[in-house]
Amino acid sequence: MRILLIGDIVGKPGRHICTQAVRRLRVEEDLDLVVANAENAAGGSGLTPPICHELLAAGIDGITLGDHAYRRREVFSILQSERRLVRPANYPTIAPGRDFMVLKARRQINVAVFVLLGRVFMSPVDCPFQAADRVLASLPADVNVVLVDFHAEATSDKQLMGRHLDGRVGAVLGTHTHVPTADERILPGGTAFQCDVGMTGPHESILGRRIDRVMETVRTFRPTHYEVATGDVRLNGTIVDLDPQTGRATAIRRICIDQSAAKRLGGK
Repeated sequence: MRILLIGDIVGKPGRHICTQAVRRLRVEEDLDLVVANAENAAGGSGLTPPICHELLAAGIDGITLGDHAYRRREVFSILQSERRLVRPANYPTIAPGRDFMVLKARRQINVAVFVLLGRVFMSPVDCPFQAADRVLASLPADVNVVLVDFHAEATSDKQLMGRHLDGRVGAVLGTHTHVPTADERILPGGTAFQCDVGMTGPHESILGRRIDRVMETVRTFRPTHYEVATGDVRLNGTIVDLDPQTGRATAIRRICIDQSAAKRLGGK
């Protein structure tokens, strides 16, 4: 089977290219399941119910959040009711939302998906290693394939999680830094790994935000509003092939869809 994880969707430009490309991409790449990190989908920070539904309607099967999971209060209304949406599993157990989701892929294959936050250079949060062990122990018996979105800053943090889960999940793919890394590989135990799958949004930017606004604040310390940029929009993600019987990965590769490719895929 084949799974795509789409990297951090940033604002309206990121949402638009998903609407343009994802459905046709599913056909061209013969995808069984599409998951996306959408913690930056609402104006560059957070998620709202209408945007969640927009992305699901665009052909995305499940949505993960990250350290901006609760940035928009509106999201609380769907965190528990929407079974295709998860917040970080290493939030406290009383935190609103689900800590994992089980999605039905093609051929009725059950795929468990959860997201963890790293701790290096990040806000304090519960131990991601213990949270991963807890979630894996609680998964239904009919789940063979597991995808982990590790939303973290440091590559060392991400590599440690890959090693911790090697042989126990199908893939550990990083998000959060908005910059794709060229370290995709299959670890010795059969787990596909990459430090970061990149950003889906405007690349003529500073991590999705207008260059001039970020530059002004960094150079002068004058606060500005970090508006979402608009130029050079791309969809970044990573495709993993897995054996549905063993849950182990057999291949991993990066993809990058720019505007011309999105138009070729049938988008307007």
